[in-house]
Amino acid sequence: MIHRLRNLEEKALCILDERAPWCAPHVRRYARVIRFILSGGTAAIVLLGSLYVLTDLLHIYYLVSSVLAFVASFVVSFTLQKFWTFQDHSMERVHVQASISFIIAVINLGLNTFLLYFLVEHVGMWYMAAQVLIGAVLAFESFFILKFIIFRRRETDAKQ
Repeated sequence: MIHRLRNLEEKALCILDERAPWCAPHVRRYARVIRFILSGGTAAIVLLGSLYVLTDLLHIYYLVSSVLAFVASFVVSFTLQKFWTFQDHSMERVHVQASISFIIAVINLGLNTFLLYFLVEHVGMWYMAAQVLIGAVLAFESFFILKFIIFRRRETDAKQ
């Protein structure tokens, strides 16, 4: 799957070079951010789709649905962020990276659940709109944690 994403990305960049050469250098410069947004967007679709199916179709309480959907989106997010966004293909630290990512995700899950409860029960927001808002805030925070802590390049990695 990651190989297909890289091929699709390269094709898109070639088309951009051809049709919008003024824009291509900027897209290349911010490629990691764009990959992060697309990876996060994919995880968000998994989260929102799962949340909707579990809550509205399976009639599971929305806070329980939120936890289950968050776990499903974590698996998608970690995989895409590690191998595509940050292009970290090493497997020697994957258990450490996954563990730290999971701890951050659990903290985010706590924040997500608290904020979802607060916005729905006390502010009166629709649970899906509240989840989109919360997801955007947590995504911003997560990018910096992933970039500078979890998937930062080690000096030994940079020399290879």
